Amino acid sequence: MEDITRLKKLPLHSEHERLGARFGAFGEWYVPLYYTSVLEEHEVVRNGVGVFDISHMGEVYFEGPEARTMVSRLITNDALKLHPGRALYSPVCNDSGGIVDDVIVYECSDDRFLMVVNAANIEKDMQWFESHLEVKAKLRNASSKTALLAVQGPKSRAVVQPLFNIDLTGLSYYHFIQFDSPFGEILLARTGYTGEEGFELFCSAAGIHRLWQRLFEAGAPFGLKPIGFGARDTLRLEARFLLYGHDMNDETTPLEAGLGWTVCWSKDHFVGKEALEVERVRGSRRKLIGFELEDRGIAREGCAVLIDGSSVGTVTSATFSPTLKRSIGLAYVPVQFANVGQVIHVEVRGKAQKAQIVKPPFYKRTSV
Repeated sequence: MEDITRLKKLPLHSEHERLGARFGAFGEWYVPLYYTSVLEEHEVVRNGVGVFDISHMGEVYFEGPEARTMVSRLITNDALKLHPGRALYSPVCNDSGGIVDDVIVYECSDDRFLMVVNAANIEKDMQWFESHLEVKAKLRNASSKTALLAVQGPKSRAVVQPLFNIDLTGLSYYHFIQFDSPFGEILLARTGYTGEEGFELFCSAAGIHRLWQRLFEAGAPFGLKPIGFGARDTLRLEARFLLYGHDMNDETTPLEAGLGWTVCWSKDHFVGKEALEVERVRGSRRKLIGFELEDRGIAREGCAVLIDGSSVGTVTSATFSPTLKRSIGLAYVPVQFANVGQVIHVEVRGKAQKAQIVKPPFYKRTSV
């Protein structure tokens, strides 16, 4: 039995209890896993609209005249792509090219950047950032004072737009706006972790209860439902969004994880560049592949990947895909076995199940 007394609770915990959520541990947090069922909530997001309470995420501000320089040194992606109102996904690497965390950076103004980090990494990331603070910039950890909701699904715009009386038609993917509201200052971003059109709403923890209530009033005509972390995982995996601590960590590099597109080789410097340049020339020894089981059964994290009966890799994420109606997963294998179309086997409960390497994402909505 897990000791839930040691787990942190979301600011809206009482609301989730009222809605009948089933809770469980997610890292150091006690979170709603589902309200009705993972399958039903998955379908709500794919076909309608749902809202996730993801206030466990970390928010760190980089502020000062050289904040951009600091951010650029920490992330592998090109910080010059940023401008006020633009967001950017990127790994943060260590000196050996391993991924310290994967983050989203928002340029709020020329001298103020918000970096959203994974909940389990807040303390680790702050230490890493502080150890590399070599310019005129200051860090501010706003995680405990910030709440975050994700409204996701094809009907998400119809819910969010009238809530704030703002036309969101021209808001492009990975762009955001900031404004004052009855719930306090809002940062509204067209981002998400589901593969559907959606928006993420940052507000103060003090104002989140009022925003939550108003959101459900605005969403009632569109069937807005609360969605738990169970469906968040199946949705993100279908879209091939990686989960830190599972599909990547300090020992895996962006090139191994299929995130080479996030590495800006033309930058003069970023932490880990030298190691990644060596890997680019030498070639990666392993690669994160996507697979679909052809046999019955459901693969899980930790299952062995087999070639000719020998273990060559390990599953990092896997689930039954409600959309595809089959078991899907991600796994690291040596590059010589990482070819799309290759037949592999995955050991599920002691039995070798036939699978095939496929080109991810497993699911892609053309309108996103």
